[in-house]
Amino acid sequence: MTIEVLKSKIHRVKITHAELHYVGSITIDEDLMDAAFIFENEKVQIVNINNGERLETYVIKGERGSGQVCLNGPAARRAQVGDIIIIISYAAMTPEEAGIHKPTIIFPNDRNRID
Repeated sequence: MTIEVLKSKIHRVKITHAELHYVGSITIDEDLMDAAFIFENEKVQIVNINNGERLETYVIKGERGSGQVCLNGPAARRAQVGDIIIIISYAAMTPEEAGIHKPTIIFPNDRNRID
């Protein structure tokens, strides 16, 4: 048996762009991805602090050091530029693995960068 547990979280980043006419996904600054142990094409859950919306999508690498967090495609309708979101990823583990697992949680500054 496996259970899903929190693997990574980028806590409170600001949406910098919204691109409605795009294939879909969320573009995240590669520095944030590395710090949070989130991979390109990984499934993530997005929680919008401003309006309570939740959605699932996958990650695309953004320009390193840019602070970019861009919702693409239909997801762009679920947030506005300037909204604060939380980006969450989960992993399937055995209960034994989950008992010793420590999730990676980062807290970027108001410019979407790690101090």
